[in-house]
Amino acid sequence: MDNIKVDNKISSELIYRSTDTLMILGVLILGSLYSDAYTYNMDGYLAAGLGASLLFGLVGRFTDIYTSWSARPFLRDEVIRLVVTWLITFLSLVFVIFAAKASNEFSRFVLISWLFITPTLLVVSRYTLRSMLASLKRVGLNNRTIAIAGISEQGLRFAETLGSQPESGFQIAGFYDLDADGPTAVLPKHFARIGGKQELMEAARNGEWDQIYLAPAGEQHSASLKLINSLADTITPIRLIPDNFTSSLLHNRYMEIADTPVLCIYDAPLSIQHATIKRLEDLLFGSLLLLLVSPMMLGIATAIKLTSRGPVLFKQTRHGLRGEKFQVWKFRTMTVCEDGDDIKQATRNDRRVTRIGAFLRKTSLDELPQFFNVLQGNMSIVGPRPHAVAHNEEYRQVIPGYMLRHLMKPGITGWAQVNGWRGETDTLFKMQKRVEYDMEYIRRWSFRLDMKIIFVTAFKTLYDRNAY
Repeated sequence: MDNIKVDNKISSELIYRSTDTLMILGVLILGSLYSDAYTYNMDGYLAAGLGASLLFGLVGRFTDIYTSWSARPFLRDEVIRLVVTWLITFLSLVFVIFAAKASNEFSRFVLISWLFITPTLLVVSRYTLRSMLASLKRVGLNNRTIAIAGISEQGLRFAETLGSQPESGFQIAGFYDLDADGPTAVLPKHFARIGGKQELMEAARNGEWDQIYLAPAGEQHSASLKLINSLADTITPIRLIPDNFTSSLLHNRYMEIADTPVLCIYDAPLSIQHATIKRLEDLLFGSLLLLLVSPMMLGIATAIKLTSRGPVLFKQTRHGLRGEKFQVWKFRTMTVCEDGDDIKQATRNDRRVTRIGAFLRKTSLDELPQFFNVLQGNMSIVGPRPHAVAHNEEYRQVIPGYMLRHLMKPGITGWAQVNGWRGETDTLFKMQKRVEYDMEYIRRWSFRLDMKIIFVTAFKTLYDRNAY
């Protein structure tokens, strides 16, 4: 351990923290000076500003606003976290002021101005600083030199991505071959092979690189564990780039039972809080939409009754949450009402479809009665589309993980549908893509995603070529 490197890199965290403190404290003090604050206690404003700065930094540790953001989306991640951190800080401070019965010592105009101006300046200053630091990194200043251990798919993909993002501030020294005794791995010419395991250990002990990233191949798990244990006796930060299997596990949540950590591999995707939010979303929007479309539904029911024989509504057994069976409601669009073990999907120019049924299916108006299913609790407005029981039994045999779609309530519309995977699944590939998007929706669920799907559905279904 002779050649311990001194890290003289510019600390972006220190810069961000100092700037945030300046913005928070400066806005409040300036606001008090340019208002009628002379009638109030200036010491109170100074104390509030310092308290808010400290609290913002504390909350920021939990919202991760001071982690490395150089390679992360600015608008989608950093801005949202900054605003949320500030709102928590401000509301906490206001609570303390009212609890201490000190509200008379502060101007409401100053506090409201502080509430809205501060997050704007925080975002602008963060964006400016981020751009300045990125410019330095593009010309090679304040960069970190890293090495990648393991010539694998995920390691090469990571290296290529970093190479296309010079503003991330990482320079790749090269790759260590963890399987030097085996077949020579293919390494692109623009990356250097800088040794094997022995050279890796020496470099890690000497602190030759700022960071080392492990990217072992999938079949090297046992050897990787030994290597990780060996690297514990070094002075270099070691990070792991997960393979596809490990990455999929990282999407799952942990829980503790009997003081034992348990990984939930296949589990309900929504917490109790999120499930409550989604149910309230269904009740609120379902009731409102049902009220708005009631006159249209009455007209459709009348048209169906006058143009063809049979019931107005068509009911069919579907699998719902956790595979429980329920009766889905639709406007009847065919001359038949099939339900059971053998159901034929509708095809283009299907003779079973009535004249008005073709229009209803094309515009998805036949799905409107499913708002009653939503209010009953059998379905959600947004979720994986429910398939006939017969089709579930068919596809669960040939598509791995097919039934995991039922970890969430089925929906009237879904992520797969707005991405074009709607209508007849006449090939296995089409159903596989639908399931793929359904599982992506389950992993990514958020209230904002639901609103996006509802909005897109309102416009897309009128022009969907896959609906017939």
